[in-house]
Amino acid sequence: MKSLIDNARSFATTHVADPQNAAAFRALGAGQSPDALFITCSDSRVVPALITGARPGELFELRTAGNVVPPYPGPGAEPAGEAATVEYAVCVLGVRDIVVCGHSHCGAVGALVRGDDLSAIPAVRDWLEHSVAPDAAVRSLAPTSADVAEAVQAHALAQLERLRGYPCVRERTADGSLTLHAWYYEVHTGAVLAHRPPSEQPPPAHAPGEGARPAGVRPAFGPL
Repeated sequence: MKSLIDNARSFATTHVADPQNAAAFRALGAGQSPDALFITCSDSRVVPALITGARPGELFELRTAGNVVPPYPGPGAEPAGEAATVEYAVCVLGVRDIVVCGHSHCGAVGALVRGDDLSAIPAVRDWLEHSVAPDAAVRSLAPTSADVAEAVQAHALAQLERLRGYPCVRERTADGSLTLHAWYYEVHTGAVLAHRPPSEQPPPAHAPGEGARPAGVRPAFGPL
């Protein structure tokens, strides 16, 4: 904790007061205009600004256990901070992009695919039971590797579909002013992959004389 406190104490003088940064920080007092909403896991190994190089004011963030996007609350439902964050980003701040970024070795997704007993952490158990549908693809996948990459990627895509059910997102994607993205971050290598719909995937490379591979064998996620 000491290093965190030391950096917090010196932040204003070492960063904000630096002539190269001072004007940008002063401008933040007038408001914010972020380019994107970045939805990711609360995991301490995932640092959105570090991964993207975003400076203050450029990235609006929503962090939840397992980068879960809960259903949009219907009439009479309890208000949800996650839905409020998405709605504010889209309707008030006018972000042009939303990124849902899953990550390797995700504890929440790992628990889902392994069917872990979460009775000792009932808030986590109830969050996942409420927010991840019983028939969600991630629940039917086997943990084929320690990083649960396949399950994390399927889960990120499911959160994009959940976002499409938000009225504000549906309206903005329909008129082309908002784009949704699914990313996958490898915590142990720093690699970032993005989902490519089949229509956007490049033709697969193959050796001379070799027939083209079927489209289905290409991974859905590839380099940015």
